[in-house]
Amino acid sequence: MSTERILQALNTLKDPHTDRPFADTADIDITEGSPVKVTVTLHYAAGQYREGLAMLLASHIEAQVDDVEVEVSVRCEVGSVNVRENLPGMENIKNIIAVASGKGGVGKSTTAVNLAMALQAEGARVGLLDADIYGPSIGTMLGVPEGTKPETVDNKFFKPIEAHGLQSMSMAYLVTEKTPMVWRGPMVSGALQQLLTQTKWDNLDYLVIDMPPGTGDIQLTLAQKVPVSGSVIVTTPQDIALLDARKGIEMFRKVNIPVLGIVENMAMHVCSNCGHVEHIFGEGGGARLSEDYDVNLLESLPLDISIRTQTDSGKPTVIAEPDGEVAAHYFVLARKTAAALALQGVDTGPEISFV
Repeated sequence: MSTERILQALNTLKDPHTDRPFADTADIDITEGSPVKVTVTLHYAAGQYREGLAMLLASHIEAQVDDVEVEVSVRCEVGSVNVRENLPGMENIKNIIAVASGKGGVGKSTTAVNLAMALQAEGARVGLLDADIYGPSIGTMLGVPEGTKPETVDNKFFKPIEAHGLQSMSMAYLVTEKTPMVWRGPMVSGALQQLLTQTKWDNLDYLVIDMPPGTGDIQLTLAQKVPVSGSVIVTTPQDIALLDARKGIEMFRKVNIPVLGIVENMAMHVCSNCGHVEHIFGEGGGARLSEDYDVNLLESLPLDISIRTQTDSGKPTVIAEPDGEVAAHYFVLARKTAAALALQGVDTGPEISFV
């Protein structure tokens, strides 16, 4: 039995999240008289995917290679990706993912919350920063009681508010819901930097930032001051939303922040009575946009009333119905986003693994 034969078998099967052969990250241990041990490493959070993948790889190898018994294990190692060489990485944060949209009303915040929860469910340590200073909503979506204030550490740091195991910070935790943010651009930019740098994040694999809509001061501040690892653009199939999404993609490219992909929200509605699928806001817009800009279409999410009602009640879909069909879309989104980020490059620093 040779290592080459095992690698040849693994080379014929690709990771659906990275489109790369599993042979690229496989380690093989052949000991006479024992099953062949194959370890495949995924450089992104995929805890719920590991067990099924290990079984699939084992059966694939045994079907491709005669007279072999294998034991396959799959490991997840999240490395730190910083493509912004002019900006140092942030303490206790490996990767920063900005979730943005060209316009409001496309479900960006709902997507950001469920993306963060799905990454956590996949085994990663995750934080969520609400950067929408004028209209913070993350606290409500996470079910954080009104009036909850963050504790201070050493009189100079905020301790993030935990909800459903997720670390979070929002301007909503510092002011009342009825306090209007009547601030000019520089004040908003300063507030964002304070929220980000003065929060005592606890060893995060991913910090998801829910951006305000548009391409204004906060986006520019983020680009200039923060080592963002990659961005996710949320849009609907509607033509006007796609036009604004293009502006978002162009903005991130101009400031050298990688666009990890596009999320097409409200892509289709499935009738709860008859199962008929209808594309209320148009069809195929996200796919066309991804082709035009040569970026990934990370996922097409359904228009489903449960997403709204669950989020409004403080239990996002990934928490409320983790085994449901809608949650499955968010888990795919999480793995594809994390995989696209990993492909930007993994540094040589320490890694956190979860087995």
